[in-house]
Amino acid sequence: QVQLVESGGGLVQAGGSLRLSCVASRSIFSFNTMDWYRQAPGKQRELVAFITSYGSTNYADSVKGRFTLSRDNAKNTMYLQMNSLKPEDTAVYYCHSRSTNSWGQGTQVTVSS
Repeated sequence: QVQLVESGGGLVQAGGSLRLSCVASRSIFSFNTMDWYRQAPGKQRELVAFITSYGSTNYADSVKGRFTLSRDNAKNTMYLQMNSLKPEDTAVYYCHSRSTNSWGQGTQVTVSS
């Protein structure tokens, strides 16, 4: 099993930026795809972006061009840079490890209009 801890959420005005971090308790990025999900109040959890073991990234249409996913293997850390934030980006953001089906506790992002 692996523990995932997200951080970096907060309150920001529309148009602002935040960088989320997800730290894993051990090295899991090799041979593994890592995801960022989000869940807004009253809505289902949705996949925002993912990065494969090869470093390829993929984004939901709603965040494409605004969010950038990256990782630092040496630090066992994955990042989600979020720019041009919109009120509809408000949600709890979670990181997820597919190989272990592990979830973090989530970090709240609130974007005010």
